Amino acid sequence: MLDLLTLAAETGATPEDIAFFSVAGLIALLTLTSLEVVLGIDNVVFITILAGKLPEEKQAKARTLGLLLAMVMRLILLGAAYWVVTLLTPLFHLPWPTETITNDAGETLTRGIGISGKDLLLLLGGLFLIAKATWEIHHMVEDGGAHAHDPEVRPGMARKAVSFASVITQILLLDLVFSIDSVITAVGMTSNYWIMATAVVIAIAVMLAFAGPIGRFVNKHPTMKTLALAFLILIGVLLVADGLHQHLDRGYIYFAMGFALAVELVNVKAGARRKKKAAAVKAP
Repeated sequence: MLDLLTLAAETGATPEDIAFFSVAGLIALLTLTSLEVVLGIDNVVFITILAGKLPEEKQAKARTLGLLLAMVMRLILLGAAYWVVTLLTPLFHLPWPTETITNDAGETLTRGIGISGKDLLLLLGGLFLIAKATWEIHHMVEDGGAHAHDPEVRPGMARKAVSFASVITQILLLDLVFSIDSVITAVGMTSNYWIMATAVVIAIAVMLAFAGPIGRFVNKHPTMKTLALAFLILIGVLLVADGLHQHLDRGYIYFAMGFALAVELVNVKAGARRKKKAAAVKAP
């Protein structure tokens, strides 16, 4: 994909004066939409896991409402882009980990990293994601062990433990974290509000289209749900690392996640074939 800033420099434009229907503007729209979809995958998986704890007739409503709220939140934050950018200003410094900086005199100094408002949101969001995904895995293991042969107790426990309002509240908390990261990325590329807003709306529409199939697939295959929760723990670790300015190469993480997903899809396909052959053998 072409580099927007390079193209803008070649055409004499800057991020502030990129027109919506210019070549640079359309490339910005395409780039931002792609980024929003990629960043939104985490949102879709998390919403799918949480919505799966609700009765089946409420799951689609929870997924749709969660994504629509994410869209509204991002559009509001885009409108308040100046305030969002101020979240990059350090509020305090930690003694560890440290970072090396060069002052105005050219001297190299070592000091603790500065924690900004964005860093705090990433830290809290990452820790919440790790804790929530770990709890869900624990709940699956305990619930499966204690109630695997009791079809009445297991659904009943799940229904009483979760309410629609609590699911939406948890979705909103993570929407805020992912929205801040998404908006800062968008503002760094262009300040044209309509380009950013259009990219957000298109990305949410794409996620809405795929949220249902993803939700049904995850609910149909319990092992896939476990894998998705493990992915969420990895995403949480990435958020915490980003909050501490320890930027991990996401390419390796996403490659590992993609490889694990491919292996699990092979297992699902093999399991379906085994069931089909078993059913054929039993048939008269």
